[in-house]
Parts: sequence; structure tokens; C-alpha cells
Amino acid sequence: MKAAFFQTAPVFGDIKKNVERVSDLVSSRTADLIVLPELFNTGYQFISKAEVRELSEEVPKGYTTQRLAEISAEKSVYIAAGVAERDGDSLYNSAILTGPEGFIGVYRKTHLFYEEKLWFTPGDTGFSVWKTGIGAIGLMICFDWFFPESARTLALKGAEIIAHPSNLVLPYCPDAMITRCLENRVFAVTANRTGHEERGGKERLTFIGTSQITSCRGKVLLRASAAREEFGEAEVDLNEARDKNLNTFNNLFEDRREAFYKS
Repeated sequence: MKAAFFQTAPVFGDIKKNVERVSDLVSSRTADLIVLPELFNTGYQFISKAEVRELSEEVPKGYTTQRLAEISAEKSVYIAAGVAERDGDSLYNSAILTGPEGFIGVYRKTHLFYEEKLWFTPGDTGFSVWKTGIGAIGLMICFDWFFPESARTLALKGAEIIAHPSNLVLPYCPDAMITRCLENRVFAVTANRTGHEERGGKERLTFIGTSQITSCRGKVLLRASAAREEFGEAEVDLNEARDKNLNTFNNLFEDRREAFYKS
């Protein structure tokens, strides 16, 4: 299969423009899975909870989910994308998955980063894996990478490839994903944004770009630049992620000794 990321620099608050830019780009691509950044449709640096509520959408009823589902059906492509989700009185930093069959599922971010704790409710979905026509896809969002349990849980649930929408400002994630993929033998597509935001008198946030496709053997198949919008894609063989044998004697999961992992 062909996996891809679209590294964008969204216009804050202009949901329709940000979504339609994705639509224009996808129309000329042939990837099987495209991963978009965290909060790709809204931008990241909110200044009030009221602003988050105004820009958030219901899932799957909202404009962004419906539009991505349409694009997925038209192009027969799976799309993973980060959105601000509104569910009653709760607001979540979420990622949605759409495919040729329409809306597939939503994941709500487990580990909130920095001021996200002011705006969003910690996710309550847990980590989910969806078996699709192209393979088993798991979702995590940005700062989830910092916790090894995130990728490990997805791998134990059968994920062959992890879609990882991100808005990275810390420099560590691209190199860390090498270890995350190696220790779980899964592929990953980290789709980061680029550019900067400096709103409401807050400190300037500079996003590191460097979106990345990482193989299940810890090889960086593709890494984007730090400062440009880019579309990147790579061929991946998910059969490799199904084989957890390291050699004749060692199996990545069978060798786990959970009794000794208790704190």
C-alpha cells in the first residue's frame, strides 16, 4: 500500500479553506492512506474555551468529517485527520478516520499537552484499531508519542500502521518514532504541521514540520523539511508488521513478561 502525509500550515479559524486545500491536493494523488496534522482544520493556539467551542464540530455530523468522508469515497482513500470535537458540553482534541465506506471512527486524545489542558477534556475512547481494506489502522495524536504505552497498546490490539496526526513543537518526536516502531514492529505516519502561531499575547509557537513515515523495522522511509508545506508518500508492506518474530528464538510479544512490569 502507499501511505502518505500532508504537512500543512493551516490558516487559524478558516475551517472551510483548510479543508478545501486538502480536497484540492488529494484530487491529484493516488495514496491509499493520507494522514493530516492535529487540528488541521482549525489551527492550534486557541485563546479561550469559547473560541474552541465555536470552532469545534460534532463527529461525525460536522462539516469536516462529512467532507473528508466525501473525499474518501470519491478517491477511494483512507484519511486520518485531527479535529476539535464537540460532544454536548465536552470538547475533545480528536482524530477521525474516514474511508471509501465513509466515516469509520474517532479517537479522543489521551495525553493532553500544555494549554490543551485548559480547553479540552481528556480523551475517553481509549486506543482503538480499525481493520480496513488496506490493513489494521490505529490512531494516536501528537503528545501520545511521549508515552510508550500508546503505541504498545495499539500494537497489542493488532495495529499494523499507526496514523499519528501532530502539531509538534518539541524536537524529539521524529527520532523517537524510530524506537516506537521498532519496539512494536509497526509502521507509522506522523503528519505534523509547519509555520507558527502567536495569538492573544501568548508566546510564539513554532511547529517543527519534519513529518515522517517510519517502517516497522525502525527505518525512516521519508522525512519532510522543517519549514515547508509538503506531501510525502512511501510504499509500505504491512505483511512485515504482522510478523513479530525477531529471530528463531524471540517473538516481540510472546517474550513479554508482564508480571515483572508492575510498578
